[in-house]
Amino acid sequence: MGQAVSLPRVRKPRPAPGAAAVDRGDARGGLADIQRERIIATMARLAYERGVAGVTVAQVVARAGVSRRTFYELFDDRDDCFRAAFEQGVERAARQVAPAYRAARGWRERMHAGLGALLAFLEEEPDLGALCVVVALGASPVLLERRAEIMTVLVDAVDGGRREAQASARPTRLTAEGVVGAVLAVLSARLAAGEPTAEMMGALMGIVVLPYHGLAAAARESAAPPPPITGPAAARRLGAPSRGDPLCDLDMRLTYRTVRTLLAIGADPGASNRRVADAAGVTDPGQISKLLARLEHVGLIRKESPVPLRGEPNAWSLTARGEAVERVIRRP
Repeated sequence: MGQAVSLPRVRKPRPAPGAAAVDRGDARGGLADIQRERIIATMARLAYERGVAGVTVAQVVARAGVSRRTFYELFDDRDDCFRAAFEQGVERAARQVAPAYRAARGWRERMHAGLGALLAFLEEEPDLGALCVVVALGASPVLLERRAEIMTVLVDAVDGGRREAQASARPTRLTAEGVVGAVLAVLSARLAAGEPTAEMMGALMGIVVLPYHGLAAAARESAAPPPPITGPAAARRLGAPSRGDPLCDLDMRLTYRTVRTLLAIGADPGASNRRVADAAGVTDPGQISKLLARLEHVGLIRKESPVPLRGEPNAWSLTARGEAVERVIRRP
């Protein structure tokens, strides 16, 4: 039986000032969560592109399409935002890795299941994955200490292989540290280059089992075909946005009224300007017309008939990207 190891605990981000008093079902309260998600996704992307030191608050708010005031209502400063992005990456990775790891029996099986789930996460969320594996190395001492905690958990898991190791192998804890370091080095190089990681499953498992089960076992693992890419990762390979991405590079601010309008169209496809306005609580016909035109311009909604018949009202529906944004808005 493989050694049971506690996976990294997730540190919940601090709530925005006054968030405790907000009704979570209210659209305005939900907007704060949406804005936070959007800022964190933008921070992950910018940190990947520029490194932690190269990212400024001005760049984050400009790319995320939020105001500086909104940013400072949600985060103390740039480093606080980066820490929140790092913890979100840890949380989402653990959400995939933990169940797979715990369900497997035996050390080798746990390594295989956990590594496979980790590679699937890196395929689905490359920005957050790169932030945790690569970009965080250039972060503050506090965050480096947090990363070291997670490294300790990984080393503990790999070190459990000593119970199943060949008698002649005699691995030590330093062996496990070397295995974790080698796997992360390979993943770092791949992520930094923007290359897929799932194809590395066999080679990485070979690195993991070699010191414990020997050369023959490592060769068998290395020769195994990579697992099929399915779900969100497969969609991303075909050009679809990854999870969390719909809110990046939106080229417009996601306001309370914008959220209400998108939700209204999602709930009532084919709705006219008036029906959308009534559902979104917009009383000025000119204002709803401008908002709908703006949403159409950025590719979130479309007219079901590009040229409505004379006297017929517009009929609005969400585009594929609009549906992706609406799913993020509706996410608890």
